[in-house]
Amino acid sequence: MIMDRIALLLVIIGALNWGAIGLFSFDLVAWLCGGQAAIVSRVIYTAVALAGIWCISLLMRPREVESHE
Repeated sequence: MIMDRIALLLVIIGALNWGAIGLFSFDLVAWLCGGQAAIVSRVIYTAVALAGIWCISLLMRPREVESHE
């Protein structure tokens, strides 16, 4: 459960960063971390990519049915 939330948070961060790149040609992660080639930036990009892969598992899991009683 906690891994799901962390993965979703990282995917949201990645989506917002890609939105900023698409709309404004501004890479927020690179700006905050000293450029795209900086180690910190690369770690963040890798963490976001791994989180995206983890979120694929969310699509494959059976859904829990909630009762509305």
